[in-house]
Amino acid sequence: EKELNRTMCSFLNRCGYEAVGALNANEAYDEMYGQMFDLIISDIMMPRMDGFEVTNLVRHHDVHQDLPIIMITSRTGEKHRERAFSLGVTHYMGKPFQEAELLSNVENLLETSMG
Repeated sequence: EKELNRTMCSFLNRCGYEAVGALNANEAYDEMYGQMFDLIISDIMMPRMDGFEVTNLVRHHDVHQDLPIIMITSRTGEKHRERAFSLGVTHYMGKPFQEAELLSNVENLLETSMG
């Protein structure tokens, strides 16, 4: 997962985005207090706190509650997908993700959220 995180951040940085990675969900959530973000990309399976918990915390955070959230996960079953959307995930992608699809989703969500 650490390598995927680094690879995804590197890819997004090469595409002109400023991507910040986190080693686990707690670190990611802590990062939100010091910075403004335009979008969150998360996995379901993470150490200490899962992506569902992170999504729930983001949706109840005054500043970040409306951020688009892309969930990228190997858990592609309908049960996980439905739970993710019920908690407020904006887009759900399976692993392994395709870079072109990820980039397209990032661009579309940022365009929509920023008007």
